[in-house]
Amino acid sequence: MTAKYEVPYYGVIFTSLLSETDEEYAHYNQILEDEAKKYPGFLGMDSARTGLGISVSYWKDTATIQAWKKHTDHIYAQQKGIDKWYERYIVRIVRIEREYEFIRKS
Repeated sequence: MTAKYEVPYYGVIFTSLLSETDEEYAHYNQILEDEAKKYPGFLGMDSARTGLGISVSYWKDTATIQAWKKHTDHIYAQQKGIDKWYERYIVRIVRIEREYEFIRKS
């Protein structure tokens, strides 16, 4: 789980249903995560998949989100997702105003 960030910040929620995967899908997931980490406004990411996939990336501002959307590898993966990997997906951009967490102590 992602560490706490200074609020406000932004989240990109990517919810998806896969139609198929291949080696290239796994390869591009790693490439995109590695590339996103290079952006100064990228804060972190949480992801889970059990049929329904949910990935949430966290960003300092919307300008960085827009720049990431135009990244060459990201554009390629988006098109490949539409053509092959995804049955359906939804992208939501949210502003995070506050957060809190619970951690069980032993």
